[in-house]
Amino acid sequence: MMDSESLTIEETDKANLYDARIMPKDLLTITVSSTEPEAAIPFNLTIPTIQSTQTRSLTSQPVLQTYLVDNSGDVEFPVLGRIHLGGLTKSEAEKYIVDKLKGSFKETPIVNVRLVNYKVSVLGEVNRPGTFTVANEKINLFEALALAGDMSVYGKRDNVKLLREDNKGRKEIVTLDLNKSDIINSPYFYLQQNDVIYVEPNKAKSKNADIGQSTTLLLSGTSILISLASLIVNIVR
Repeated sequence: MMDSESLTIEETDKANLYDARIMPKDLLTITVSSTEPEAAIPFNLTIPTIQSTQTRSLTSQPVLQTYLVDNSGDVEFPVLGRIHLGGLTKSEAEKYIVDKLKGSFKETPIVNVRLVNYKVSVLGEVNRPGTFTVANEKINLFEALALAGDMSVYGKRDNVKLLREDNKGRKEIVTLDLNKSDIINSPYFYLQQNDVIYVEPNKAKSKNADIGQSTTLLLSGTSILISLASLIVNIVR
């Protein structure tokens, strides 16, 4: 169980609300809206979807095309060309693009940036391991474990591993103790896109695994000996 230490409101208010930052290989949708619809069209990449019937083809509502952030943190944006979004938050990216577009509109346009592939993976001693896509682009450690059905009874709560890769390709493995109340102040409490959480098995699970493996080997050995004995008996006859 979590320890009984309490955190004051002053302590928890020191940090700003978490906001994800754009990283290489992220997939973004960027929409530009304006009171001048015709002026906004060149800045919105869409893919028309066609539904074929026996008599004709129907074009349904266009689908927004995604932008892939390259290793330098750049995307190729219509008309503007290459723009650098790597390291920016959603709101910072929107403001940056609005500033770039002001000269193309009579009134200030509205820009909306969404991160399409914000996902985290939870592995090890959890009830539903897997990779989970996060629609609101914000998730903390406990929420990720909840998506995975929480830890199993064999999970070690004081030795959870977090694997993270930054925008420079550097990887780090951090050990987190979920029994400590100050975990919520950790810089690793809120997860970044593509973070991997691994819950290690406790000693009871490891011991059971060793016993199970030994039993399997013993049964396999016994089966082989019985087969050899049967073969020898048949040859002697």
